[in-house]
Amino acid sequence: MLLYQIFLASAFLQLLFFLVVFSRLAFYRNGSSGTVPATEPVSVIICARNELANLQKLLPMLYRQDHPHFEIIVVNDRSDDGTGDWLQRQAKSKEELRAVTIDETPKNFNAKKYALSLGIKEANYDVILLTDADCWPETDHWIQQMSQRFTGDTQIVLGYSPYAKMPGWINGFIRFETLLTAIQYLSFALWGSPYMGVGRNLAYRKSFFNRNNGFQDYETITGGDDDLFVNRYGTESNTDITIGREVVVWSSPKTRLKDYFNQKNRHLAVGKYYKLGDKIKLGLFSLSHIIFWSSLVSLGLVGAMDLSVLAVLLLRTMSLYLVFILSAKKLGDQINLGTLLLWDLLFAFYYLSTGVTALAAKNIKWG
Repeated sequence: MLLYQIFLASAFLQLLFFLVVFSRLAFYRNGSSGTVPATEPVSVIICARNELANLQKLLPMLYRQDHPHFEIIVVNDRSDDGTGDWLQRQAKSKEELRAVTIDETPKNFNAKKYALSLGIKEANYDVILLTDADCWPETDHWIQQMSQRFTGDTQIVLGYSPYAKMPGWINGFIRFETLLTAIQYLSFALWGSPYMGVGRNLAYRKSFFNRNNGFQDYETITGGDDDLFVNRYGTESNTDITIGREVVVWSSPKTRLKDYFNQKNRHLAVGKYYKLGDKIKLGLFSLSHIIFWSSLVSLGLVGAMDLSVLAVLLLRTMSLYLVFILSAKKLGDQINLGTLLLWDLLFAFYYLSTGVTALAAKNIKWG
């Protein structure tokens, strides 16, 4: 039966990804560089537009970071909520804080990339550590732990930034998707094929950024200040990851489904600019995910759900749970095991709809 063969083929691909690729994160250990003293100075850069309330929460947490030498650069991008005045008052009493103000963005330069480029230009130190205004580090060791990974040839360090847990099924789905995305990009990096990072918790060297002309090749594209940079310039030898509770940076999640879809469309639309090899690998995983659940449901509808089908479903489910449980623990996050399989099923169809929308999107804006 053709449908049965399609089901088996998709299940085989799914198992390959879970057991060969994603297991690299599930069984990963941070390595010896975690014991290296972090003495190299760091420039923490935050781009903010009308984020006064969030900055008032975040900056005191950054001031307390346990690192011998760091600066905080806040790029105030056309804010009209009092951010500029507040930052000026803060800078008078906090020597580690500097503010860069943007009054107008050049027409042919994406606003977020322009703001970030100015922040990097103003940075005094070579190690650049990025986060967003609506984020907050789990511990006072975030800067220290991220900067420790810059040993040898390392130019890029990937971190993890989950969304805070809140009531409701939308939050549960968002947190599942965020964890799945992290499992993918961190595992591929460990496999020697880094393809993206998340700007809420990402570090790279300023000298490396400048050598590659920053965002020059894609400065007009909305998004991609984090994932496209890693996709174009990250390699097996120059990219490292660091994970665990001490380097978690939490973020405020969207609370409305429409806002979340808009955010994901913006992120997914950048995927069309990835390297061909990365698009093929990610496409194979997503396609096999969609086909697995579609063919399984179809087998049930035609009454062909025999013991072999159930056995394959059980094997794939066990692999899913193994990877998610171990990865969440490694990353310092938690996952609701009771809804995991449901989110996995819904995600297959969600990705099908949002993927098509994102690929067709043309006019997406930031800020």
